[in-house]
Amino acid sequence: MNYPWLDDYLLAKPGVTKDLQADWNWVRYQIGGKLFAALCLDEENRPVYITLKLPPAEGDLLRQQYGDIIPGYYMNKVHWNSVKAEGAVPEELLKAMLDKSYSLVLAGFSRKRQRELTHGGL
Repeated sequence: MNYPWLDDYLLAKPGVTKDLQADWNWVRYQIGGKLFAALCLDEENRPVYITLKLPPAEGDLLRQQYGDIIPGYYMNKVHWNSVKAEGAVPEELLKAMLDKSYSLVLAGFSRKRQRELTHGGL
């Protein structure tokens, strides 16, 4: 995989949990039980796609600019995008996309719940 920092980067975000969805062979990154990123693995457990959420217009624009960004693998193709794990999407762009996905999902919670998730309820 071209993004070996991915796991550490995502787990450093406040309130993030990680698990394996064995039926799909996906490593899921969630906040408050809601998915914001996934590492989709092949049958040999090698990363194939990094799936994340973006505003529809932004995702569409990025898919037009980068051949290694495709509509979400096994996800809603409007809101979710997948980045090829062996692709050439610049590291800083992928980090910005992951940050945006995290923020979008976090924003779906009430302000009180957001504080609980990111600051332990403080």
